[in-house]
Order: sequence, then C-alpha cells, then structure tokens
Amino acid sequence: MNEQIFREDKKKLLRIIASQELYFGDFSLLNSQIFLGSCLQHLLQSREIRFGDAMEELISELLREWGFKVLPKIILPDAANKRKRLEIDQYFTKSEGGEVFYFIEQKVRDDHDSTKKKGQLNNFEAKLEFLYKKHGERLEGIMYFVDPDLSKNRNFYAEELKKMEETYGLKLEILYGKELFEYFGRGELWEAILEWLGEWKEGLPELPEINFDTSPRESFEEIKDLEVRYWRRILGNERLWEGGIMKAIFREGETLRSLLEFFRLEEQDLAHERLAELLTQRLKEFY
Repeated sequence: MNEQIFREDKKKLLRIIASQELYFGDFSLLNSQIFLGSCLQHLLQSREIRFGDAMEELISELLREWGFKVLPKIILPDAANKRKRLEIDQYFTKSEGGEVFYFIEQKVRDDHDSTKKKGQLNNFEAKLEFLYKKHGERLEGIMYFVDPDLSKNRNFYAEELKKMEETYGLKLEILYGKELFEYFGRGELWEAILEWLGEWKEGLPELPEINFDTSPRESFEEIKDLEVRYWRRILGNERLWEGGIMKAIFREGETLRSLLEFFRLEEQDLAHERLAELLTQRLKEFY
C-alpha cells in the first residue's frame, strides 16, 4: 500500500506546482498558503487514485494465494481490427472440471453520476466482448466495488448486467465489499482486511510533508530525475519564488544545492546546464 500510494510524492507535488494553472500574482486573491493548499489537494486526490491501484494489487495477490493463475492485465490490440489496447483490472483462471476464465472490473466505490456510470458499464462490456471472443462460455465477469457503503448505482448495474447475460449467455455478477470474498469461498478474510486497513490508516500522516529540507538527501534522490520541462517551469517562474512558494518547500536550500551539483555534472546535457544557471540565480536571490 505504501509503495503504491506514497512513492514519489515529492516529485508528484513538484509536477503539480509546475502545472498549476491558478493565477498567483499581484491582482489575485491567492496567497502562498492558498496556492500550496490547492496543490496539496491535487496530490491528495492523486493518492485516492493510487489507493485504487493498491487495492487492485492486493486483490491480485489474494487471488494467487487462493490458487488462481493471474493472467496479463494488458491485452494488446488486434492488428486486424485496430482495437485499442485493453487494461483489465483482474484477469485470471483456474482449472477445476474444465478451465474457467474470470475478469473483474474493479473500482473503490460506486458513487458515479449518470454519465460516469454509463461509461463504466460501456467499459465493462468492451472487455466482456473481447474476452468472450477468446473464451466463449468459459468466461465469467464481475463488476466489483471495494467499498460496500457506497452502492449508488447497484440496481442500474444489476439490470444492465442481466441484459448482457441474456445476450452472451454468461454468468455476470455485481459485487460489493465482502461479497467478492464470499463468491470465492473466502468470506472470513474480509473482517481481517478491514482490521488491517484500520491499523494501517492510523499510522498515516494527516498531510504530506512539504518541507523537503527536513530530509534533504532523501528528497534529492527522489526529485533529481524530475523531467526537464517541470524544472524549467519551476526555476523560470519568478512568482513561485517571490511569492514564497518554493521557499516553503525548500526552507534551507540544502536539497537545491545538491540539485545544483547534479545539474552541473559533466555528462549532463545543455538543458541541464541551463537549469544549473537558473538554479544558481535562485540560490543567490533567495538563500
């Protein structure tokens, strides 16, 4: 969970700051705290998405423990019909009295509005149709939402999956929370997972650490390979520096000094030489 959700948080925050379109200037009501607050909100939203990715990885590991063979989740396009590649959240098989193939379209919560729920359903059927051509009646499909407390569109999905069942002649399910575990005869594990998640969440920081100089060496190693385009925007944007945004992130400038040495390495290219010039100027001005 930690690897998926918090990995490269500092690099992601810098990308957000560099790409933030909010106007931060003399004739704006935004101050440095509000601007940074907006950037942190974007980062937290990104963490929510990565939480979903972590839950996908967790379910895949459980499926392996339950004796299933997890198949590649990315299905490359068919050159004949130029289909775009498909990414399946869970795709696995098990041979018991004849090989059965399963696929799961997995989301954290069912809180979609009318447009997104239709898109979710269309996405499910696109994968169903593709896999049906490969496996025929040996296929079973599941639409799964991890959070059982949010089931806004359950009746809608159930009705639409019933229609698909009649068309394809397959077994299709809409499941929430513990129901997936019960479906595969592992219902007793659900409470243990909830308990573990609760313990894990208790140790999480309320907000990301924005002072990179708290651990300058670690920060340097994480952000040194940030793409040139983002460093160019950050180092070249005077308002980020004059407004105190970058000073809030690099309080003492230690991480920046390590970056300067990195940018100056002989084997670096012209772009990094230019970044070194810009960073040298910022260090003189603000440190």
